[in-house]
Amino acid sequence: MAKLKINYIRGKHQNNSFLIKFSMVILAIILICIFLPKQPRFRYEFQKGKAWNHDNLVSPYNFAILKTQEELDRDREQILKTVQPIYNLNVSASKEQIDQFNTDIAEKWQISSMDSLSQQSLEVYQSVGNALLNYVYNRGIISLNNRYQNKGNNPEKVDRTQSQYNFTLVHENIAQQKNTADIFTIESANQYIEQSLEKNGKIDRKRWLAEILKNYITINYIFDENLTNKVEQNALANISTTRGVVQKGELIAEKDKIISNETYQKLESLRKVFEDEARISGNQNFVALGQFVMISLCIALLMVFLYFFRGSIYYNNRLIFIIMIVIVSMLGVLSWAINMKIPSLYYIPYCSVPIIFRVLFDTRVALNIHLLMVLIAALFVPNSYEFVFLQFISGMVAIYSIKTLVKREQFLISSLIILATYIVAYVGLVLTRNGTLHSIYWSDIVPFVVSVGLTLLAYPLIYAFERLFGIVSDLTLMELTNSNSRLLRELSLKAPGTFQHSLQVANLAEAAIYKIGGNPLLVRAGALYHDIGKMLNPLFFIENQKTDTNPHAELTPEQSAQIIISHVHKGIEMAKKNLLPEAVIDFIRTHHGTTRVDYFFNIFVKNNPDKLVDESIFRYPGPVPFSKETAVLMMADSVEAASRALKEPTADSIDKLVDKIIDYKIEQRQFMNADITMRDITEVAEIFKSMLKSIYHVRIDYDINKKTTPAIQ
Repeated sequence: MAKLKINYIRGKHQNNSFLIKFSMVILAIILICIFLPKQPRFRYEFQKGKAWNHDNLVSPYNFAILKTQEELDRDREQILKTVQPIYNLNVSASKEQIDQFNTDIAEKWQISSMDSLSQQSLEVYQSVGNALLNYVYNRGIISLNNRYQNKGNNPEKVDRTQSQYNFTLVHENIAQQKNTADIFTIESANQYIEQSLEKNGKIDRKRWLAEILKNYITINYIFDENLTNKVEQNALANISTTRGVVQKGELIAEKDKIISNETYQKLESLRKVFEDEARISGNQNFVALGQFVMISLCIALLMVFLYFFRGSIYYNNRLIFIIMIVIVSMLGVLSWAINMKIPSLYYIPYCSVPIIFRVLFDTRVALNIHLLMVLIAALFVPNSYEFVFLQFISGMVAIYSIKTLVKREQFLISSLIILATYIVAYVGLVLTRNGTLHSIYWSDIVPFVVSVGLTLLAYPLIYAFERLFGIVSDLTLMELTNSNSRLLRELSLKAPGTFQHSLQVANLAEAAIYKIGGNPLLVRAGALYHDIGKMLNPLFFIENQKTDTNPHAELTPEQSAQIIISHVHKGIEMAKKNLLPEAVIDFIRTHHGTTRVDYFFNIFVKNNPDKLVDESIFRYPGPVPFSKETAVLMMADSVEAASRALKEPTADSIDKLVDKIIDYKIEQRQFMNADITMRDITEVAEIFKSMLKSIYHVRIDYDINKKTTPAIQ
């Protein structure tokens, strides 16, 4: 009855887990469908410079041909050349300066000792000054604007007139057309005053008066930037975006014929008209249904992949939640960018998705999810072939460039490689489309640079996912394997022998995992921390004993065995207290599996031949290893510890030791839950033998009586 109840509870839990998973998947599909634009897509794919692979395309209705961006830029440039800057006449400026001159002239006359001349002379000087100032201000004083100089308004004039331009002068709502050639600048006004005074016979102190008048020269034609900009914007708004019309029934593209520039522009215009018309007249419900079917198919294929090849992810709803959140978020951002009509979709850091999944999971998961997202995006992005090609290629490069994450500098190197891939792929696409380098606009590279820069934001997101969902990435493992971390530092001080043992185990296990496949960083981290529980009673473990005194001599075999076994659960407690990831704690739990402490068990049996033995006292609590990495660590731990007991290590003794220990683990069924094959175990044993021989400097004995001897280099 109890068994039936347990099975019922287990089945109910599995059903609940499946319902949660199913709900998350359906919700993700619905959200993606909501984000997608709801209009039918133009069903033809085409590229400039490529053959038209469809049947002859005839125009279904009349439509205008859109101008290319080059044509629009050219029109814009021509329009801006025709727009004249607007200046306002500041009457008060001239009046104030002339009045000030008349007020100051008498005082300056006296200060300069000009009062020796007659009063009539002062009036002459004042009159001449007033005449010059009135003439200059009536003609106008302007400050030339670099924005409108050298525009070629007067192409028949050269030399000094190159900087002259036409403008509109506004005064009391009356506009006049003028040219800067007929207007003074402050410099030319001062020059005119000096030249006029040189010709004036009534004035003796010409330089004095010229210097005085310079102080009263200021600009009275003021550039009105706001009004000028409005005029320019109005002019630009009137630029026609189309040229010519394609008539209904007219042949647009002929089968197997190369798509020329003109044909390409007609096809683009037809696509735009078709999608605009469909947005108004298309049946939105059928569009949404079609999107739901396609997205459901893509997500279903992803779940099938996870079910067959990544069961650890499929049965973990937290990991499924992460996958769905990232997919929905990125597709939502992409859809937002399309709706907002940003200049380029390549500003979106699409490559951050494969990087996140590669670091959190593995290469195959990242590649499958990236392919899925690119296919879904192709349903609604413009120029879908180009987008799919660029994003899929760059995504693959992103995944491969961080295949083995050892140093953080790989992030920067990866970003540079991704950027180079974008640029090379973009140049290749442009060349195949246009067949000329002149059509490559290097300003189009800017979105790729921004996208790669934003891709670096994936790394803070990875950290957030780790903390929120308890995932262990290669980044965290890199930090944990630093021997200067607090826990490993403490281990090296309190139990130096155990620390050295852990380092050797880490080297053995890491080399073996490289060979048979697995996560080298994970197994190294597990090896470094697997014996941290020995820090509490270091002298009870032989590798930390510095004298002949053995504390086990005062204990019974049962007590000694319990102390030895206790380092496992004490290590787990210390690991949890120091917030080590569960994936690393698993190595502490499983590195002895359910094996027996044979040394103290045999002593107990020898000392108590007639007493019934309770083996549970001498057995580790387990569980047994359940992954390739934990199985390799168990073997490396036992082999390294046993090799220290060899009095005279030889090639033969090391071979026999490794085989004996691994065979014993197999007999004890320690690997029955681990995904490791006998072939893997054999390769692991060979690596251990080779490395141990190198560690103990075992030499090969050459038999001089043999007919052939190895070559000695």
